[in-house]
Amino acid sequence: MKTGLVLEGGAMRGMFTAGVLDVMMEHGIKPDGIVGVSAGACFGCNYKSCQPGRAIRYNKAFAKDKRYCSVWSLVKTGDIFNADFAYHVVPVEYDPFDNEAFESNEMEFHVVCTDVMTGKPVYHVCDKGGHEFFDWVRASASMPVVSNVVEIGGYRLLDGGMSDSIPLEYFEGQGFERNLVILTQPAGYVKRPIRMLPLLRFALRKYPAVIEAMRVRHEMYNSQLAYVACAEREGRALVIRPSCNIPIGHVCHDPEQMQAVYEMGRAEGEKRIEEINLFFNNY
Repeated sequence: MKTGLVLEGGAMRGMFTAGVLDVMMEHGIKPDGIVGVSAGACFGCNYKSCQPGRAIRYNKAFAKDKRYCSVWSLVKTGDIFNADFAYHVVPVEYDPFDNEAFESNEMEFHVVCTDVMTGKPVYHVCDKGGHEFFDWVRASASMPVVSNVVEIGGYRLLDGGMSDSIPLEYFEGQGFERNLVILTQPAGYVKRPIRMLPLLRFALRKYPAVIEAMRVRHEMYNSQLAYVACAEREGRALVIRPSCNIPIGHVCHDPEQMQAVYEMGRAEGEKRIEEINLFFNNY
């Protein structure tokens, strides 16, 4: 039976996910595959490369660096998270991503993006590290309006969370029958219709399919929460989520705040590590 990790996004709420994942790596838990969306892809890739601590380390190190994430970058490049510096300089020069370990690990790694021409999800299996891989991760995490469309693999792509926020059903369809789902919203959360839709209609007027995806995103997300709850009741999914709202915005320049959210994830991971271990090993 194939086991998997399903990692939703949530921008800097993903520091919670990074904390849980680091605890799991430290305890030697090895699922057969991972599917990550947006921040889930950005931070989850360190699981396959066996680099606990990397996600929190580089985010804190560059939290206040305008080359990494800033209005300056947005104005200068069109990306609030600088495409070149954040995705090609940092993982090569400053906090190297271990491409060799990533490629030698048999664990599958899937990313979810959104095709801006259709508004539908695009799933890509990443088995090679390096710059093209970094661009697939960047595409998955490219938030609309504050990011450029990423052209790769014959697609034009943005944030995967717009079309498949919690890809448990997709991963089950890929043969992963038993999955740990890490969410970045607490129990009882219900997504509401987007309030900035008029702004999005103007900013994304070239991409009507994306506008429609955003218009119905709350319906998709809440339906996926119901699907996850059903899988959890039936025992084929184990769900890890924060116990309360995570006190951080989509963008954060405060290393201490990042550390606090990361520690929330670590605490939840430590609290449930025996349960996680049993879920992956006793079936």
